[in-house]
Amino acid sequence: MSDSGCTPAPALLAVEGLSVAFDTEQGERRVVEDASFAVGAGETVGLVGESGCGKSVTAMSIMRLLESPPSRAFAGRIIFEGGDILTLAPEAMRSLRGNRIGMVFQEPMTSLNPVLSIGFQIEEVLRLHRGLSRAEARRQALDMLRHVGVGAPERRLDQYPHQLSGGLRQRVMIAIALICRPQLLIADEPTTALDVTIQAQILDLLRRLKREMGMALLLITHDLGVVAEMCDRVVVMYAGRVVEEARAIDLFRHPRHPYTAGLLAAMPRLVAKGGKLPSIPGTVPPPERRGVGCNFAERCPRVLPRCREERPPFEPVGSHPAACWNPVP
Repeated sequence: MSDSGCTPAPALLAVEGLSVAFDTEQGERRVVEDASFAVGAGETVGLVGESGCGKSVTAMSIMRLLESPPSRAFAGRIIFEGGDILTLAPEAMRSLRGNRIGMVFQEPMTSLNPVLSIGFQIEEVLRLHRGLSRAEARRQALDMLRHVGVGAPERRLDQYPHQLSGGLRQRVMIAIALICRPQLLIADEPTTALDVTIQAQILDLLRRLKREMGMALLLITHDLGVVAEMCDRVVVMYAGRVVEEARAIDLFRHPRHPYTAGLLAAMPRLVAKGGKLPSIPGTVPPPERRGVGCNFAERCPRVLPRCREERPPFEPVGSHPAACWNPVP
């Protein structure tokens, strides 16, 4: 992590030098390399980047939800409330997951069990982690559904996921994630599958619940508009590595990494008639095509010969740290 002063201390969650690989028929594929960042108590941190940058793998590693094998975290630590998640026994991790750390997934239809009622799925978390009776668990499930804005919760408890709209399913996922009032909520692209109006409602809901419960939020997204609206700090990932970290206000005012600058330039905005929205040429290289230098070199407008030959260190550049040999001035 940076010592630039943009990370509050003590951290509730600290990812330190995390490296994750998958074993494939073609050999080892490193999808996250030496990733470090922190989330302070009560803070909202955005983890940003295109698809394939390693954001979701990082989140799934924090929750220990990646199947092993083929995946393995071969370096680093994930410190939560003083203990290393990667060293926890399976039973201790199950006690932590859904209790002290909650997670909202990108697509609720695939995350909710289609053959179990909404009520059963919420109540099950309370019975597992709190040991409540069925009647008390049902009462608290009703209260939580009301809290997340689900109308007619008595009727919804007995319905199944396919009977709900996308927006209601996401609210149910949030209810499940928050029913034990965790200290940290990880939201992985929580609005991607929803229309614009419902997206705004879900973001407003997350903001309100975070404030009311005093929890920290790790928000994983590719949408910098969401980051601007929600986040205190931003961690930018590219091709499995953290390339920039800053307070949100500093990132939007003075992006230092060319990749971050490209993401900001590509944000939707009013474009003159006949104009074209800027974009970053090319795509994120897959793990097998990542070289020894900067992984962004082939797409970068500021590339130097050194960029292809030597990996840039993650160090302060002006107001905050970035990993770049030729940063944006």
